Amino acid sequence: MVSPATTATMSAWQVRRPGPMDTGPLERVTTRVPRPAPSELLVAVHACGVCRTDLHVTEGDLPVHRERVIPGHEVVGEVIEVGSAVGVAAGGEFDRGDRVGIAWLRHTCGVCKYCRRGSENLCPQSRYTGWDADGGYAEFTTVPAAFAHHLPSGYSDSELAPLLCAGIIGYRSLLRTELPPGGRLGLYGFGGSAHITAQVALAQGAEIHVMTRGARARKLALQLGAASADAADRPPVPLDAAILFAPVGDLVLPALEALDRGGILAIAGIHLTDIPDLNYQQHLFQERQIRSVTSNTRADARAFFDFAAQHHIEVTTPEYPLGQADRALGDLSAGRIAGAAVLLIDRARSTGARPGQRPGHPSRSATNAVRSVRSGCRCAVAAS
Repeated sequence: MVSPATTATMSAWQVRRPGPMDTGPLERVTTRVPRPAPSELLVAVHACGVCRTDLHVTEGDLPVHRERVIPGHEVVGEVIEVGSAVGVAAGGEFDRGDRVGIAWLRHTCGVCKYCRRGSENLCPQSRYTGWDADGGYAEFTTVPAAFAHHLPSGYSDSELAPLLCAGIIGYRSLLRTELPPGGRLGLYGFGGSAHITAQVALAQGAEIHVMTRGARARKLALQLGAASADAADRPPVPLDAAILFAPVGDLVLPALEALDRGGILAIAGIHLTDIPDLNYQQHLFQERQIRSVTSNTRADARAFFDFAAQHHIEVTTPEYPLGQADRALGDLSAGRIAGAAVLLIDRARSTGARPGQRPGHPSRSATNAVRSVRSGCRCAVAAS
């Protein structure tokens, strides 16, 4: 019998040639459905968040780690196949039909000094979804079971997707600021991650001040409870801490100047344009600090999902069909998105899934997908 991996196909987007979005770096393709390794899960993708890191990978701000990679690392889907070693390997049990999350961090060595001390995000052997391995801009993807996430109930697939990176990295960034109870927090940029982080900080009693150029983003910030939202880069009060979400190095200086004594600025992005020259007295004296934020740990994810289960987070998610992934990234690049955009895979058109299928429950579409992959037939390409 011919292996299903050589016959079953799916619709996906690949980074054809990294470059600006107006050069068409993404290409929609029909490619093979991946086969899970013994320690992996095969996941039918239901939703995938559109993250600024996807934009950095696609436009070439980050070096190429995998030719023609499928982007996407905020993946919510349904387990349709479980590798033979899952349950023996670390990561816990997963069954077919489980709703599962796939985030940015995909692999660490587990034995280096960073992994041993609980800083696996700094592991030199770390690998990442949608950069080193194919991600969620596709109908199916795989994930090592040890790096798959059980997700909180009470959220739709679309709401959960941005939590898997925008939420987790914002949560870690907030921890890095050491914001005191009731402190004043400045947020520079107010996209997918910032609008989630603001709600976490507000739930903890913080006072939020937002600096962003987007009028819709400022309106959203005020609706969520920010004390101020302005297009200028100067808050109305001194800040106890700040997080820079915008990948703009020029904002580092005014953000440091806005800090009160002892304040910490956390830089949340994986990419930042050059930072202008610092003046020690003006920007760092009085124990002001700059801290970078590198990826996240699985412990960060668990802590954040526990928080999200106890405090419902309102996630603003403009939705796009999978077939418009290039448009979604273009809108993100142009600053036309308020909140966190999400790609949806419409299986109702291709496999007859019931509308309104409850998240976290096995769907007819996933069952059909399992049969298709195992029988070696061509999986229907979603007409999205």
